[in-house]
Amino acid sequence: MRRRAVGYANAKYKERIDRGFQQIGDSIAAKELEQLQKQMDIFKTNLQEFAHKHRKDIRKEPTFRAHFQRMCTNIGVDPLASNKGFWADLLGVGDFYYELGIQIIEACITSRANDGGLTELNDIMRRVEKIRGTDNSNKKQQITEDDIVRAIKTLKPLSGGYEVLQIGNKKMVRSVPKELDKDQSALLLLAQKTGYVDYDMIKMELGWNLERINTATRHLLQDGIAWLDKYGEHESYWIPSYYCLDNNNGE
Repeated sequence: MRRRAVGYANAKYKERIDRGFQQIGDSIAAKELEQLQKQMDIFKTNLQEFAHKHRKDIRKEPTFRAHFQRMCTNIGVDPLASNKGFWADLLGVGDFYYELGIQIIEACITSRANDGGLTELNDIMRRVEKIRGTDNSNKKQQITEDDIVRAIKTLKPLSGGYEVLQIGNKKMVRSVPKELDKDQSALLLLAQKTGYVDYDMIKMELGWNLERINTATRHLLQDGIAWLDKYGEHESYWIPSYYCLDNNNGE
C-alpha cells in the first residue's frame, strides 16, 4: 500500500513538473511572438516611409520596382492585393499593373488567331511597349519581364486562362482557358530547336508510335497552336508562337 502511495505521489509530482515546463514554454513562445510582431510592425512602418520617400523611383525605375516588390513579398505585404488599399494609394502600383494587364490582353488578342493563344513573353512585352509608346504619359515608364509576369497574375480573376508557362528555355504567355496536355508540351519543347516538328523528328527524339503522333499533332492544329505545312507526302507542324507575326513583321 505504501509503494502505491509513493508511486502515485511521484506521478503527480512529475505531472506538476511537466505542466510547469509547459507553462514556461508557452510564456517564452508568447513573448517571442510578441517581440517578432513588434519587429514586423517596425519593419512595415520603415517600409512605408521608404515607399513614400522613393515613390517616383518605384513607379518609373523597373529595377528599383522589382527590388521593392521582393522586399514586400519577404514580409507578406502584397501591393497588388487591393487596388484601393494603402499601398495602391501610396504608390499607384495597383493602377500601374492593372493598366499593364489591360495592355497585355490587347497584345494577346492581336495574335490569338495566329498562335492559338500561346505567345512568347518577349513578344508580348515588345507589343506592350509599342502600345504604351502611343501614350505620352507612359513614355518614361519602362517595363520589365517581372512587371509583365506580375501584371498577368492580376488577370487571374478574369478566368481567361492568362498564365506564364515555362517551356524549355522559353517563357510563354497563355491567354486561353484551355490547358496544354503533356504531349502538346513535349512537342512545343521539341520544336524550339527548329520552329517545327515532323513525323521523323518526333519518332526519333520521343519514340512515339504513329497513333500518338497523329493525336498530339491533331490537338496542336485544333487549338491553333500549330500550322500544317504539307509538301507532297511530307507534313511539318510549325509553331507560330516562336515567330513574330504582327503586322510589322517584328520591326
